[in-house]
Amino acid sequence: MHADTAGTKTALAYIYWKETGDASVWRGIAQDAIIMNVDDMICIGSFDPIVISSTIGRNKHLITEEVIGEVIFGAEDVFLSLREQGLDIVSAGGETADVGDIVRTIDVGYTAFSRTARKNILEIDIQPGQQIVGLASFGQTSYEQSYNSGIGSNGLTSARHDTLSSYYRDNYPEIYAPQTDREFVYTGDYRITDEVRIGGEAYSIKSLLLSPTRTYFPVLKNMMEFHRSRIHGIVHCTGGAQTKVLKFNPNGSIIKNNLFTPPPVFQLIKNVSGASWKEMYQVFNMGHRMELYVDPEIAIELVAIAESFNLYADVIGEVTDKEEFNLRISCPDDQTVDF
Repeated sequence: MHADTAGTKTALAYIYWKETGDASVWRGIAQDAIIMNVDDMICIGSFDPIVISSTIGRNKHLITEEVIGEVIFGAEDVFLSLREQGLDIVSAGGETADVGDIVRTIDVGYTAFSRTARKNILEIDIQPGQQIVGLASFGQTSYEQSYNSGIGSNGLTSARHDTLSSYYRDNYPEIYAPQTDREFVYTGDYRITDEVRIGGEAYSIKSLLLSPTRTYFPVLKNMMEFHRSRIHGIVHCTGGAQTKVLKFNPNGSIIKNNLFTPPPVFQLIKNVSGASWKEMYQVFNMGHRMELYVDPEIAIELVAIAESFNLYADVIGEVTDKEEFNLRISCPDDQTVDF
């Protein structure tokens, strides 16, 4: 069993809805919460039938029935898409509660249930000599309908406050905790309907910050079918981002010295916020949200499987004998940070 919520991304959806009147933005919120559950379960090898239950708490003075409908229909769209990709997933329904005294706008949560034989669980056993294969969080896979910025569902409190302007602090006080020091509330340069040019390309702020969270289900299912015995751990780079692996007490030191060039959304956040590379890699996935610790002999085969889904992948590092650091990350400007 695993529970998750769409968290702070609901604030971004709320802003866009209030600014444009486009309630369809709420459909992506359902995808964020569901996929964060599903991909966590897949990381441990659970491909058995998954049952999803929802709990939506809203402030009815601010969140309309239309919004609730979009979230529900958005969830059904996600279930249909996952079934088409081969995942046995069903909805068990759920509850929608009017709880304005404790929820400022809306909280969208899902709980996923599955029962898997203990022998099928993939244990994390990270050892020296293994290579790390990273799966990109950005781009457009063969099973997606549009470009994905790669933002996922982590670090969005920082992303929205650092990127969006004080206009939202002044006009929508319901989207931040009043106890927060105003010095840190919506300090950026942009409105959510603005466009920005990065690397010569134009992107809308909305598309960068509200890209729905990508699922890696079809890719990981294929990889596990052919190479399960030589995969020694799959880490979902969510809470803790590129340092998440340290939560699993790896044997040896982790060296990530071939990470992807950060996609535009993370370049934007760093430029606006002035955050250090160390902070960026601790908070954001920075271009890959899933990594596999594998025998070197299969690394290139896993990359080829990913690319068959038009998903960019590469060997992004290795595990070495224990050194003076637990994790070393090589940054784009040739500096390294240790954890």
